[in-house]
Amino acid sequence: MARTNLQFANLELFVDQLTGAMTFTRTSLLTAAQGALVTRFAEIDGRVKKNLDRVLAAFRQHRLGVHHFSSMTGYGHGDLGREVLDRVFAQVMGAEAALVRVQFVSGTHAIATALFGVLRPGDELISLAGPPYDTLEEVIGLRGQGQGSLKDFGIHYRELPLLASGEPDWGAIATCVQPQTRMVLIQRSCGYTWRPSLSLEDIGKMIQLIKSQNPDVVCFVDNCYGEFVETQEPPHVGADLIAGSLIKNPGGTIATAGGYLAGRADLIEQASYRLTAPGIGHEGGATFDQHRLLFQGLFLAPQMVGEALKCAHLLAYVFDELGYPVNPAPLSRRRDVIQAVQLGSPEKLIAFCRILQRYSPVGSYLDPVPAPMPGYADDLVMAGGTFIDGSTSELSADGPLRPPYIVFCQGGTHHTHMALILEALLEAQVF
Repeated sequence: MARTNLQFANLELFVDQLTGAMTFTRTSLLTAAQGALVTRFAEIDGRVKKNLDRVLAAFRQHRLGVHHFSSMTGYGHGDLGREVLDRVFAQVMGAEAALVRVQFVSGTHAIATALFGVLRPGDELISLAGPPYDTLEEVIGLRGQGQGSLKDFGIHYRELPLLASGEPDWGAIATCVQPQTRMVLIQRSCGYTWRPSLSLEDIGKMIQLIKSQNPDVVCFVDNCYGEFVETQEPPHVGADLIAGSLIKNPGGTIATAGGYLAGRADLIEQASYRLTAPGIGHEGGATFDQHRLLFQGLFLAPQMVGEALKCAHLLAYVFDELGYPVNPAPLSRRRDVIQAVQLGSPEKLIAFCRILQRYSPVGSYLDPVPAPMPGYADDLVMAGGTFIDGSTSELSADGPLRPPYIVFCQGGTHHTHMALILEALLEAQVF
């Protein structure tokens, strides 16, 4: 075989070395990302410290001890650990009261409990930031048969579209309240949309505009994916009520189930009657020896959220360099732990999820395929071999099979895990 102008006497050797050069180039991309993000990572560490200090202050204030890890059985009456957990969560979230329960099966369940607990027939609910998250559509009555939905109970719903830029329509928000308006819903995270997630400044401004029209309107924030991203929570800027899931940020990746509500004491009481029954409220509900995990998860949460944010920054930087649209943009300020990448085809969406699954600690042998999911209109492809089933805070990726085929990645217990996944994604040469 004649020697090439590159002085390779063997075509096989040429291919091997070319592949090695490509691998080196792609590895260098990840190294460049890690170098470019040093300042951002240091900023994240600073916020982790402040948030951990807030959690520890609540533990000290309420004198948390090992005796609070024991739980009651049966009705759960007089459960001291559960009562202290509620008070600790309330203080951390900047609220008067909280309802932290393993009986909440998801964040959607916690949100629905609050909606049905506070709203009454004839009331109006307004979504201030466009359509709600997919799983709330059937709760509200926008999709499905309406059985048991807000619509079925005579509660009216209205939503304010976002501007073309994806930002809230501040003019519409400033004039939206009607006499029948009882509650506004503010979804902090982008959900399965391409809009920017809301900052605490955005949320505070929305609340101020609503309260200036009618101070009695309840401002309710879906706080999922947003906890501990900043150094305050929505009640610190005026929110009356917030909700979230314990297998997302505030569970610290070790809470086995559950959700929370936090806010004004009277609203928490109303919601507790919906979760249990009038007359029982927050005083019932056994916690099945989960107290230690819930307290410890809250202690770990600031650090776990910090690592998730680092994972998101790495993903955004690398895929932006590869030429894919990413939301949020690289190096930009984070408002939640979600990173979206517009992949452009179902094949790439599925390939991304399959590679992430292969590098998951649990179920790495499984092959994610698109399938229906309760509460969603489109088939979803989901990846995330987690120790807690469905714990998106441990690291997961998913997306609906609809154009433009966006993968939504969230969570991560340590950013080195994301680095390994990015190496595998780059080496696959699919992207």
